[in-house]
Amino acid sequence: MLTVLMATGTLVAVLGVLAGKLMLWRFPVPKKHPETSRPSLSVIIPARNEAHRIGPLLESLMDQLYPDMEVIVVDDDSSDRTAEIARIAGARVLRSASAPDGTAGKSAACWMGAAAANGELFLFLDADTRLQAQDSLDKLVSEYGARGGNGLLSVQPYHTVMRPYENLSAVFNLIVMAGMNTFTPARWNLPPAGAFGGCILCSRADYIGTGGHHAIRGELMDDLALGAAFRDSGLPVYCLGGRNVISLRMYPDGIRSLVEGWTKSMASGVSSTHPAVTALVSLWIAGAFMPAATLAAAAWNGMAGWITAGAALYLLYGLEVFRLIRKAGNFRFTTVLLYPFHFLFFTAVFIWSLYAVRIRKRVTWRGRQVDL
Repeated sequence: MLTVLMATGTLVAVLGVLAGKLMLWRFPVPKKHPETSRPSLSVIIPARNEAHRIGPLLESLMDQLYPDMEVIVVDDDSSDRTAEIARIAGARVLRSASAPDGTAGKSAACWMGAAAANGELFLFLDADTRLQAQDSLDKLVSEYGARGGNGLLSVQPYHTVMRPYENLSAVFNLIVMAGMNTFTPARWNLPPAGAFGGCILCSRADYIGTGGHHAIRGELMDDLALGAAFRDSGLPVYCLGGRNVISLRMYPDGIRSLVEGWTKSMASGVSSTHPAVTALVSLWIAGAFMPAATLAAAAWNGMAGWITAGAALYLLYGLEVFRLIRKAGNFRFTTVLLYPFHFLFFTAVFIWSLYAVRIRKRVTWRGRQVDL
C-alpha cells in the first residue's frame, strides 16, 4: 500500500512539473520596434507614504531618453516627505486627500493624475518600481505601438530581492503571472484576466472612453478591474514580463507588509483566472509537496530505492521552480532547497486571504482598513 501511495505521489509531482511548464510557457517582454512612433507621454505615479521608495523611480525617469514626456506624482494623503521628494526630483505634484465618499486611494489618485495630464499616452507606474535602462520608456511605447497602439499594455515588473524574507514572494509572483492566463501556449488563446497594476500603458482616448480608474473606483484589485473594463469595451489587453525593462522591490518594510500585500490580492484574483489555468496552478502546488512527502516516507521505512527516487524528484522539482522564478525576479538559489516551505507559506497566506476577503470582508493596506 505504501508503495502505491508513493508511486501516486511521484506521478502527481511529474504532472506538477508539466503543469508549471504549461501555465508559464512563455515570458514575452517589451522590445523596440523602429517603425513605431513616439507620441507624447504622461507618466502618472500614485503615491502614499512612499518617501523611502519613490526616489529610485524618479531618478530612473529623469535618465530616460524619451523625447516628449511629463511626470506627475499624485500624493495620496501621505504623512511623510513623498511630495517634497517628488518636487525636488522635478515632478509635477498633485495632492489627493481622503474623502468621505470612499473615493480616496489609488484609483482616485490615478484618475486625478489623468485629468491633469497632457500626453497622448498615459503610463501608470507604482512608486516602488524602477526603470531598468535609459530606453525602457521607449521599449514600452514601441511595444504598445507595434501591437496596434490601442487597448492596454501591462507589464509585471521584475522582482528585486534584497533581504532573505523577500524570497517568500517567489511563489506568489509566479501565480500572479499565471493567473493572467496569457503566459500559456499562444495557441490556447485564453482571454486575459486583467492587468498588472505596477505598470500600465494606454492611450488617453481609450482611458477616457472606458471610464478609466473612475469607473472601477471602490474595487479592491484596481489592476484586474481596469483590465476587465478595457476588455469589456472590446479593447485588447496585453500582459508581458518586465525583465531588463522595469523592476520593483516588493514589501521592503518587513514580513508583515508582505503578508498584508498578498492577503489583499490573492483571493481577489481567483475568480478571474481561467478554469484551465486554475487547474494547472492547483496541480503545480499539489505536486510541490509530493517529493518531500515521498522522501520522508521512504526514509522513515528504510526503502533505499525510493529514497534515491524521492531525492532525485525533489531536486528536479526544485530546479524547475527555480527556473521559473528567475524569470520573475532575482530570487535566491536557496529556494531550490527550501521550496516546499515556500509553497506552504503561500498556502497559509492564501487561506487567510480567502477568510479576509470572502468572510471577514476587510483587509489592511498601507495603514488603511479597506472594507469590501
